[in-house]
Order: sequence, then C-alpha cells, then structure tokens
Amino acid sequence: MAIRFKEKLSKEMRERVLHNMFVQNYKRMWPYMKPFWVRALLSILVAIPIGSLDAVIAMSLKPYMDVVMIDKNLQTAWYIPLMIIGFTVVQGILKYIAEYLNTWVGAKTTNLLKLELYNKMLSFETEFFNKKNSGDVIFMFNNNADLACSGLLNNLKSFVQKFFTALSLIAVLFYNSWQLALVCVAIMLFAMLPMTLVRKKVNEIMHKSIKADAALITAYNETYNGNKTIISYNLTDSQRDKFESVLHGVFKFRMKMLQRTRWLTPVMHIILSIGIGLAIWFGSYLILNGSITAGSFVSFLTALIMLYTPIKSIGGTYNSVLMSFLAIERVFDILDSVPAITDKKGAVEMDANVREIEYKNVSFEYNQGVPVLKNVNIKAKHGETIALVGNSGGGKSTVVNLLPRFYDVTSGAILINGIDIRDMTLKSLRANIGVVFQDNFLFSGTIRENIMLGNENATPEELDTAVKMACLEDVIKTIPGGLDAQIGERGVLLSGGQKQRVAIARAFLKNAPILVLDEATSALDNKAEAVVQKAIENLMRDKTVFVIAHRLSTIRNADKILVINQGEVVESGTHEELLKNECGAYKVLYDMQFKTNKKDN
Repeated sequence: MAIRFKEKLSKEMRERVLHNMFVQNYKRMWPYMKPFWVRALLSILVAIPIGSLDAVIAMSLKPYMDVVMIDKNLQTAWYIPLMIIGFTVVQGILKYIAEYLNTWVGAKTTNLLKLELYNKMLSFETEFFNKKNSGDVIFMFNNNADLACSGLLNNLKSFVQKFFTALSLIAVLFYNSWQLALVCVAIMLFAMLPMTLVRKKVNEIMHKSIKADAALITAYNETYNGNKTIISYNLTDSQRDKFESVLHGVFKFRMKMLQRTRWLTPVMHIILSIGIGLAIWFGSYLILNGSITAGSFVSFLTALIMLYTPIKSIGGTYNSVLMSFLAIERVFDILDSVPAITDKKGAVEMDANVREIEYKNVSFEYNQGVPVLKNVNIKAKHGETIALVGNSGGGKSTVVNLLPRFYDVTSGAILINGIDIRDMTLKSLRANIGVVFQDNFLFSGTIRENIMLGNENATPEELDTAVKMACLEDVIKTIPGGLDAQIGERGVLLSGGQKQRVAIARAFLKNAPILVLDEATSALDNKAEAVVQKAIENLMRDKTVFVIAHRLSTIRNADKILVINQGEVVESGTHEELLKNECGAYKVLYDMQFKTNKKDN
C-alpha cells in the first residue's frame, strides 16, 4: 500500500514538475514574444483548422465505402474525391501560412533574446571571461537562444495542431464505433506513459553534450587564432589528434543521448501497432455481427492510423520540447545571474577633476588563499606619473587592473579624491580612465572606426589631432585607403607598432584624466619603440599616469617609481634616488638591463 502510494505520489510530482516547467518557461519567454503576439497567436490559431481537417479524409471514406463500394451507387463517386482534394489544398495553404508566421515570430524573438544575452555578456567582469573558453561563451550567449526560441513557438503550434488533429480523429473514432474507440484510446494513453521517464535521462546528458559541443567551437577558434603557432611549431598532427579527441567526445554524448531517449519511439510504435491489430480483430468481429458497416470500419481504421502515426514519432517531438525547455532554463540562469562587479546602490558619478589617487592597504587574490598583492599603498597627485617596475609575475599589471575595476580589491580600498571607487558608477569611473595595453585589441573594420571608439562624437579636427599626436600620419599616408583602410580581424593587417599607435590615437580621443600604460612598448623593436614612445609622451601630458615599464630607460622622468616584487612595494622613489641605493631592487634591475643592453650593442 505504502509503495503504491509512493509511486503514485512520485508520478504526480513528475507531472506537476513538467507542467510547472511548461507554464514557467512560456511565462518567462512571454516578454520577448509580446511585441509579436498578434502574429504568434495567428500562427497558433491557423494550426486549429490544419489539425481538424485531417478528420475530413477519414470521415469521407465512410459514405464512399458504403454508397459507392457496397451499394454500387456511382452518382456520388465524383464529389468525394474532389472534396478530399479541396480540403487538402486548403490545409496545404494554411500550413504554409502557419510555417511563415512561426518562422518570422521565432526569428524576431530569437533576436530580442540574443540582444539581451549580449547586453548581459557585456556586463560581466573580466574574471568571468578568464574562466570560460570561447566555445562556452558562444554556446551560452548564442546557441542557447537558438535552441530556446526555435522550439518555443514551433512546439506550441505543433501541440495545438496535433491536439485538434487528435480531437477530431477521436471524434471520428467514436462516431464510427464507440466500442472500438474505447479500446484504441486506452492503448494510445498507455503508449504515452514512457514519456514520463525521458526528462530525467535527458537533463543529465544534455549538459555534458553542451560542454562537448562548446569544446568543438573552441577548437575551431583556437585553430583560427593560433594558425601561425601551429604552422611554426609543426603542430598539425597534434592539433588534429586533439580535434579528433573532441569529436569523439561529441559522438559519445550524442550516442548516449540516443540510447537514453530514442527507445521511446520504437516502444510507442510497438504498443500502437498492437492497438491497430486489436482494432482490426475486434472490428472484423463487429462487422460480422452487424454492429458496424464496412464503411464505418474503413473510416475508423483510417482515422486510427492517422491518429497513431504522429503519436509514434512523438518521442522525437517530446525530446525536442525538452531540449528547448532546458535551453530556456539555461538562458534565464544567465539572465538572472548577477555580475560580481556592479554599481552599488547610491553610486555617485566620478568627478573628472582628479586631484589624488590613493591605493590604501590594497590586497588582492585571484584565487582564495593565494595573495597576489599584499598591503599595497600608493599615492598619486594630479599630473604625476607613477611607474611600476619589478620582476615578471610580481603583481604590476594587477595593480593597474584594479583601478578601472577589471577586478575588485580583496581588502583595502582605492580612492579617487578621497572616494572609494566602489562607490562610483562603473560608467563614470571608466569614462575617466584611458588604457593602452601591451597587446591592444583592434576590432575588424577601418582605422578610423577603431580610433573613433575613443570618442564617437569627435570632430574631424579632433580626429586629425589624435592622428598627429599618435605619430600615425605616416601610416595613414602609406596604407591604401588611409583612415578608411580595412585592418582585418584583431587588426591583423597592421604591424605591432602601427596597432599601438592606433590604440594611442584612440586614447587621445578619449582624453581621460587618468592614463594607464601597461607595457605599451615592450613588444616593439627599437625603431618602432622610439616612434611609439614619442606618441606616448604626447598622450601623457596633463594626465595622472600609471605606467608599467619593461625598459627602465622609458620611465627615468617618472615622478615616482615603485618596485613591486611578490605582490609588495619593496622600494619607491625617483630614478636618481633609487640608483643611490647600491643594494636596492631597482639598482639591481637597472644594472642587469644596462649590462644586457651594453652587451647587445
């Protein structure tokens, strides 16, 4: 008794969960479908006559068999076939209309959802992307939306169509023989019971399959971006083997998905075939004893086969519905997530008049328990240049990455004009900080478009000044197309020095009062460095600057030089002051670099 009650309760819970999932998913998706609700509703309403018209063919066979085939009355033989053709033509036209409306609404809904997902992606902090590979990101913010929306309206339209198809055909069954109808409907309901077992099996394997598909996308992206490395290191064989391993993973999970779900279709096929067999056996008995006519039986059997045929394939449809619902759940998991770095309630606008920047007892950890910065204290007055030097991996880049809040401090605070930057709006904070990286990212498009990202409202005169101050004039003159030259994805058609000067011109247009230079010349040769360094000196005028320098000769005139090793400021002062300390960390770095440069010369 207790076991039966538990099984009944478990079944009811499963049904409730499935119902709640259905209602909740459509409720969450409604805001995206609402602007197109008229067309969406029309596509669903059109499905009603499409489904209902299926019963016409089955129903018309009764008079045809009884009047024409049995009574040999040929006077009615001509209009029944024409009637069937006519209704089929109408049904075909309605199907095209429904498909067009469904595709239109689905595409529009997908675009709205993708736009919001993209907007959400832009809100995530740097650490979020550090922990994801490109395949994960593409699947999360693009493929999930496709899976969610492609099935959403289509599944609803299909459900409505099949519901009215089933309803009309069941009416035909009962009209012809209520005895046969009861038997066949009972078998149909029994055949649908296995569907309750599918969702749990799909959910687990679906997440693993998504990871495998994401790894496949990542492999393509890495091959595209790393093609020179693959060629120069003869990595063709190893990359092919790695890709083959990824393909094997995709294959394995797809086969597991098939094993766990596709048994549903053949099982339902077998059960429904039994139903057809019983209908033929029982129907033959009813014909012989005169309970039904031959026409009624043929009409009944046609309606039954038409009813059972879509149900046989309902396993695949059900899987598609579940895939769509799981994708919707993943989409809203993303949309409901809160980025780690956001504006706090009551955040204030940053004052563009920067008087002082202070790092106050700043500590930071990328991973809990592994300190990268330890009690760092820095003060920079308006117009000062603060240079950060030290051994690789010591924490220099982390110091400057905390200023625009790429990450948030673990403890301590960064203050601008005495206000914690966490109390400022992100938009105003970042609007007042210009950054030039070692490897600056350029977007596909033209040189002009990439520079104008610094200030999209800049005048032609301001643009010309930025080009001149960034020492970019010679590049513009020598490249066909000048400012409107296409530079390829990531600026691949430009040299390293040219890309740096485009990034500097972009920073010029932004004209932010705070400037961060993260080893902006370390990857350049001496000739390119000299040109870029001149552009950087132009950029630094009248700004508070934080510069990370690999070559110490470039920061001799800094107002303050900080030596950062193992996350701590071990020494600070001007160039001349630091060189006086014979055993100091800066003196050691300087001597090593001086000797290396002298040796190279």
